Amino acid sequence: MKKEIMRIGLAVATLLFAISCSDFDEINVKPNAFTSDEVSAKYFVTETQIQLYAPNRFPYWRAQLIHWDRFAGQFCFGFNGSWWTDALSYDYNSGYTDAAYDYLAGYVTSLSAFMNFVGEGGELENQNYYAIGLIMKGLYYQTYTDVFGMVPYSEALNPDIITPTYDSQAAIYQGVIAELDEAMDIIGDATVTGDGVEVLAENDLFFGGDLQQWKKLANSLKLRMALRAQGAPGADFATAAIAEALAGDLLVTDMDNALMEKDTEISQWSNAAYGDVWHNFGVGSNWTVGKTLIDYLQTNNDPRLPMYAQPIDGGEVVFTEPVEGEGVALFDKHVDFILAQLDNAGVSYTRTDGTNGDGLATVTINVATDTPYYVGQPTRLNGLIYTHVKEALFSRPAEIIINAKNQGNDIFPEIVFTAAEGNFLQAEAIVKGLASGDAQTFYQEGIRQAMRIWNVDDAAIETFLSTEDMALLNGSTDENLEKISIQRWIAAFTDGGEAWAIVRDSGYPSELAEGVSDYDLYSAGTLNGAYPQRMRYGTNAYNTNGPNTEAANATQGPDMQGTTLWFAQ
Repeated sequence: MKKEIMRIGLAVATLLFAISCSDFDEINVKPNAFTSDEVSAKYFVTETQIQLYAPNRFPYWRAQLIHWDRFAGQFCFGFNGSWWTDALSYDYNSGYTDAAYDYLAGYVTSLSAFMNFVGEGGELENQNYYAIGLIMKGLYYQTYTDVFGMVPYSEALNPDIITPTYDSQAAIYQGVIAELDEAMDIIGDATVTGDGVEVLAENDLFFGGDLQQWKKLANSLKLRMALRAQGAPGADFATAAIAEALAGDLLVTDMDNALMEKDTEISQWSNAAYGDVWHNFGVGSNWTVGKTLIDYLQTNNDPRLPMYAQPIDGGEVVFTEPVEGEGVALFDKHVDFILAQLDNAGVSYTRTDGTNGDGLATVTINVATDTPYYVGQPTRLNGLIYTHVKEALFSRPAEIIINAKNQGNDIFPEIVFTAAEGNFLQAEAIVKGLASGDAQTFYQEGIRQAMRIWNVDDAAIETFLSTEDMALLNGSTDENLEKISIQRWIAAFTDGGEAWAIVRDSGYPSELAEGVSDYDLYSAGTLNGAYPQRMRYGTNAYNTNGPNTEAANATQGPDMQGTTLWFAQ
């Protein structure tokens, strides 16, 4: 039934948005194609959720997978057989960047139409739906500004302004927090959006229409943004916002997770999943799990390891010296580097050195296939080592992440906001001296909740919490903040935009944030080895709003991936 409602909602909302987009200025003034007797605002909620968290395959591939998941160090390209080296996106590519920019910048059209329908004087006026719209706006702008920095905000939803100015990140954060407060005030003690046709229920893919859960989401987002802003230049509002959020209800229990179920039947051109990329293009578009993530899971006996990744294939693998080029002199270094990854992961193998019929040096290894080994691929490997990065030696994502649609298999949901993070944020605030309480309790509950959404057995969770040093805040303030950041980053797996923001804000995992320097192995990229701090604006930003885009560059810094954003300063 839920999937049928979702399909109906998508069909109705798509029709309405198609009509609205045909004359955007007019629809924002008077969206009169339908009346409230004919259609409910609940159908728009479904569409606004899907278009932000699981858009069609084109941006899903290019924004999330090619950029955010990989800047987060959690997925890698560049194994032998991949279409790309893992330099992709570290080397700026205008086409892929434009796809990511157009996806996020374009979402404001859907958001604006929804807000004008349900806002005061709108054809589907309903203050509770308006509150939901404000919260969706907050979720959207937190992602949008954390990716690009300065973006149009204060003038963006005004139908009379065609070329809106760009707002500073400080202004956007402060404005979003104020709108989240407004949304929470509107909701108050209400639990449902209205009566009869106005009842949201299953058309809400996050909470089934429960307004108190939406209120918790707003407050949790407020806490995330206030903590991220805290310490940044001009973030005087942050400390008070943190205290206010901590005084309210947050997403902290099993029942609080905002996880958007993946529909297994709707077309990938309406609602995409990783499997739409994985299974539609063959091995060339596939990817592996990053070394940093696998290492943290493996080193700390984390029971999420088999939930996140698959064991390597193993078997016989042959490394062959290149015939010509720079790789000839680097052959021994490259092979030793790959084998070091196996050694680091505890893989048992045999090695035989020799030559082939052409007189080229070979190294043959044989990895037993009866033992499950997990090996992460180092992030950002360059084209020189590409030939030796054998797919059989590195872990693929777990099947639940990349399962194909329409096959009756479960697919891991889209992460919107988790109870784990609600707990981690409270632990962080306490460790930073911004709140009172037992940081250890919140930290361990965050880990517990993070593991539960991946269906880790409760006994395994409690063993981890009682035996692993990573489960204890037993160090200095900086060491404890590092652990919290690492656990937030691990818990954000498959939510690459947030995982990337955590690295930029906290500096952890440091092995990612520090960038790379050995260009025999790694790609220097456009940033000469530095870690990406933002994405560049898309071509359409200049084509449609050039002067204001240039003004943003003059204020924020050059339109380059290396320009540090306000929250990370």
